Amino acid sequence: MDIDAGTCRKKAAGMFKYEVIAEDIQNKIQKGVYRADEKLPQEMELCKQYDASRITVREALDLLVYRGLITRRRGAGTFVKAITGGTGNLEGFARSQQFGGFSRDNEGREVTSVIHAFTLMRAPEEVAERLQISGTSVVCYICRTRLVDGYPHVVEYTYMPTDFIIGITEDVLKGSIYSYIEQELKLKIKSAHRVVRADLPDEQEREWLKIGTRQLPILEVEQTAYLDDGRIFEYSKSRHRADCFELQSVSVRS
Repeated sequence: MDIDAGTCRKKAAGMFKYEVIAEDIQNKIQKGVYRADEKLPQEMELCKQYDASRITVREALDLLVYRGLITRRRGAGTFVKAITGGTGNLEGFARSQQFGGFSRDNEGREVTSVIHAFTLMRAPEEVAERLQISGTSVVCYICRTRLVDGYPHVVEYTYMPTDFIIGITEDVLKGSIYSYIEQELKLKIKSAHRVVRADLPDEQEREWLKIGTRQLPILEVEQTAYLDDGRIFEYSKSRHRADCFELQSVSVRS
């Protein structure tokens, strides 16, 4: 049921109006009124629905973009994000503050990379689905171990589309891909959806991460990352040594 303008004014007594509108849209996403990948009503329609100015509606949508619940697609409109993991309760949805890239997370320390694979390939079915591209598309596949001060922390398996993530070289891979995307390609990284799970390393990862025969688990971070215009620029799985990884997150509750 739509929130009426009177209720909006009443609630706004203790909240900014854009926050009330954002809360109502978020509730509708939680309840399935607006479903994953569904386009939200146009701004002018929302203005009429909530008896609000266009600026106020844009502020509400900006807040939902920041919360990671919706995304803007250039020339298409605003859509509900498809959050992997199948959760229908977004109250506990964690927004990681660590999507600035591995190098930025370890700023002030020496971050290096050992490249194991760097190639173009036809997108595997799961990768094509996650990147929202056709199954005949070519993607850039990167496998590398990231080291901090010479000590291996994580093995990254990364897939990126090749139509707008261009010009990546081995020199780029030895440093920060995210810095290259923002500084050289002039693209703005906006958000990342992550699923974190515990696992055991395979034999190759034991070697790359210098785990040896110890019973040390790893933490796998499966990630889909977005630009500010809604395009997906990365699907990856990062396999971290459990003794070298800490996930910090903030839970948003309506």
